[in-house]
Amino acid sequence: MDGALSGVRVLDLSRLLPGPFCSMLLADMGADVIKVEDPKQGDYIRWWPPLIGKNSGFHVILNRNKRSLTLNLKLAEGKDLFQQLVREADVVLESFRPGVMTRLGLGYETLKVINPRLVYCAITGYGTEGQRSRKAGHDINFLALNGVLSYSGKDCHPTLTAVQIADLGGGGLLAAFSIVTALLARERLGEGQFIDVPMMDGALTWNCLRWGKYLGDGEIPYPGDGMLNHGFACYNLYETRDGRHMSLGALEPQFWKAFCEAATHPEWNQPNYFEPGPHQQVLQQEIASFFRQKTQAEWVAHFERADCCCEPIKNLAEVMDDPEMSARQMVVDMVHESWGAYRQMGIAVKFSLTPGVIRTHAPELGEHTQAILGELGMSLVEIEALQVKGAI
Repeated sequence: MDGALSGVRVLDLSRLLPGPFCSMLLADMGADVIKVEDPKQGDYIRWWPPLIGKNSGFHVILNRNKRSLTLNLKLAEGKDLFQQLVREADVVLESFRPGVMTRLGLGYETLKVINPRLVYCAITGYGTEGQRSRKAGHDINFLALNGVLSYSGKDCHPTLTAVQIADLGGGGLLAAFSIVTALLARERLGEGQFIDVPMMDGALTWNCLRWGKYLGDGEIPYPGDGMLNHGFACYNLYETRDGRHMSLGALEPQFWKAFCEAATHPEWNQPNYFEPGPHQQVLQQEIASFFRQKTQAEWVAHFERADCCCEPIKNLAEVMDDPEMSARQMVVDMVHESWGAYRQMGIAVKFSLTPGVIRTHAPELGEHTQAILGELGMSLVEIEALQVKGAI
């Protein structure tokens, strides 16, 4: 059965992580995503080591289910081809600094004249307007400026997150949601619209719990001060005898009681386990000593039947080998004619009627240029002439 977004065409000009993650989500759901790349270099992430065959492993994961078209948007011929594609497109996605597309003569105000139903989504660092709009930035900067890093970590020391929250959550994921929302609104309104997705602002909303707490008590959050950032013993990480770690998330009374019983330490089950104070540090030290008595594997076996939110911290190799991950189709075995066998990341959301599907491998640079331009009615001779000019 066709995917939920079958029939939707996306022209994706974005590079690196946030935009390609967004278009990957759309492509997984059936959208025809055309990855528009510069003829000489393409998306920079293609060449970042380590490689799988000729392409980066990053590219292999992020750009599955897409087609690659090379266009030189600095040449008149390249711009003309892009505008022809826009006439039949539903979405344009880009992640340039604000103003770049306008200087190319391909900004939203120009493109919406060509196609009034076009949904144009710009993933930006700080938004298309404001004092920071032209500044360069990365995930670390966005999370620094929106407060997320200020209380991430422990012992009063901020720490970096291992995944890119602003890039993926504040940017790519929010952009995909916004695009689908705009497509839905288009059915009612009859026209498309411009969407500005600032990664700093998007990730700012991830402060929702601590924002609400600050409204209530007026206390500025800091690393290790709360129940979800190393402040409470019942929600923390503990080292095992073999240098591995266990995660404990026994926040609710029933889970905390079950943990204490399984640990044979009923004296830990006191009402103040869920209250801040110096007793939390004492309790953390006692639980830390407890977990250092056995290896991670032994603790996994020990808590197997205890319903107390206690799980091992697995490395990525272990995650890929987890039978449950394969059963949930989150690890998908694939074979490429050049790369050979590899394991692709699965599709998280499961639809009963229109499931997402991994249809194709990530494309080679310009792999589909001839086919896509052929869809515009161009002959092979015309396509070869464009290639000679450097337009494709």
